[in-house]
Amino acid sequence: MSEITLYTASWLYNPGRPPIAGGAVAVQDGRILAVGPATELVMRFGPTRSDFPDCVIMPGFVNAHSHLELTHFPAWRLRGGLDYHPHRFVDWIVQLVKVRRGVKPDETIDSLKAGGAACLRAGTTCVGDIVSSPDLLAGFGGSPLAGRVYLELIGQEPAVFEPRLHAALEAAQAIHGPRLAGLSPHAPYTLASDLLPGIAAASRQRGLPLSVHLAESADEDRLLFDSTGALAEELYPLVGWQGYLPPPRRTTPARFLDAGGLLGTTTLAVHCVQLTPADAQLLKARGVTICLCPRSNERLAVGRAPVQLFKKLGIPLCIGTDSLASNDSLSLWDELRFALDAYAGALTPDELLQLATSGGAAGLGLSATVGTLEEGKRADLQVVTLAGQVQGLGSNLAELLLRSGRPAEVLAGGRSVAV
Repeated sequence: MSEITLYTASWLYNPGRPPIAGGAVAVQDGRILAVGPATELVMRFGPTRSDFPDCVIMPGFVNAHSHLELTHFPAWRLRGGLDYHPHRFVDWIVQLVKVRRGVKPDETIDSLKAGGAACLRAGTTCVGDIVSSPDLLAGFGGSPLAGRVYLELIGQEPAVFEPRLHAALEAAQAIHGPRLAGLSPHAPYTLASDLLPGIAAASRQRGLPLSVHLAESADEDRLLFDSTGALAEELYPLVGWQGYLPPPRRTTPARFLDAGGLLGTTTLAVHCVQLTPADAQLLKARGVTICLCPRSNERLAVGRAPVQLFKKLGIPLCIGTDSLASNDSLSLWDELRFALDAYAGALTPDELLQLATSGGAAGLGLSATVGTLEEGKRADLQVVTLAGQVQGLGSNLAELLLRSGRPAEVLAGGRSVAV
């Protein structure tokens, strides 16, 4: 066994729990050996190896929804002569499709690698990442990022879709190490209804959790209700799906997924901006977790998720950055600071920090290994500096972290990451 490293700081903080003044974490072989007051851990393990006065040791963040492969999207957009700001949700999707058509696979892998590095520098040690092709999994090679890699599923025609599902399932078997596999049936507007039961069955049989974009825009509602609107009139012809436009279904995106068996306790529903109260109750009944992406929603002008409703119903929540195709950074610190204003009065600073740690871990089905600083878990932590002195500020620690916190040191699986 390797040497034990003892990290001490002015505060040790697990969101949702009282902070520990003069806290410490003992790390060995990439795992947390012990957590508690520094005085106690020094007696057990010897002198401090890494002391951080006027700092806070807290869990690494869990970004529950990302598309790391789109990290270089702003540059691709500029290169392709498509550097405009979309004014509507469907304009953005059309731009995304056009830009992606000019990007080579090796460029996408490089983009994914850059996204992973950006996350780590910002204190994120675990991601729920959507990967559009199994070929891109090489982008995670050697990365200490933990998380869940969701293999994306899109399609309308069974003859084309079934090989994609088979390839995703084959790739899922090869995913190992600090990351586990999942499936991402993309969204209600990109999948035919007769394909959903097969995805649900594969998820159950293989033990693969799901991540799905749900109720992100009013355009999605129109398509699912009467097959009209910009998705039907602009996106479907662009991708050659006009022949697969179904007759009016008179349903909602949530009920559409539920009818296909995709809503359950291992489902992460992303966005949920346009979710109706009845559909929110449906998600609660099915045990679904919701992932909020407030900056992406603001950028695409689709609205804000009804967080007060979700809290009232007791729906589990987490938070993600989405991608740099619809956001300015992959930093959850930036996301949380925006969310504090966007959901003013709905989520306290401590609750927001829970969403980015233990909430994200639960949403990805990884609570046993990440999300909190506890004995036996992965040594995923960030040492955060604050503006000014931190002594005696325990009751306001969460607020101070969101106001001025900045990661100065990051450990992912015990590996120190350059910040």
